[in-house]
Amino acid sequence: MNNAHKTYYMQKTISIIGGKWKVLILWHLSIQTYRFGQLKKLLPDITQKMLTQQLRELEAEKLLNRKVYAVIPPKVEYSLTEEGKSLKPILKSMCHWGKNHVDQKELENFLIDTNVV
Repeated sequence: MNNAHKTYYMQKTISIIGGKWKVLILWHLSIQTYRFGQLKKLLPDITQKMLTQQLRELEAEKLLNRKVYAVIPPKVEYSLTEEGKSLKPILKSMCHWGKNHVDQKELENFLIDTNVV
């Protein structure tokens, strides 16, 4: 495999999971199934419109399942497909890399800002 092939594969990957929100959505869904509102709470800076768009794009790429329950009020759950689950080692590696490259004060400020501490 030459460098041009590798470049293409990286570009393809980035086009599917790149951006500010998709990796975070995938990360949360790699841990458990969530409803829309739960994902919105986990990602407080994302707008409802953007979350909807990102979920639709990930569903179109067959990385997540969208299960609609016929109840009132409507209930929709999102989970990873088998293809989505294949990203778990990559997501875990990204988290590990971030852990090794974070400034402790920056982490503390993030935790305070997100009301985790």
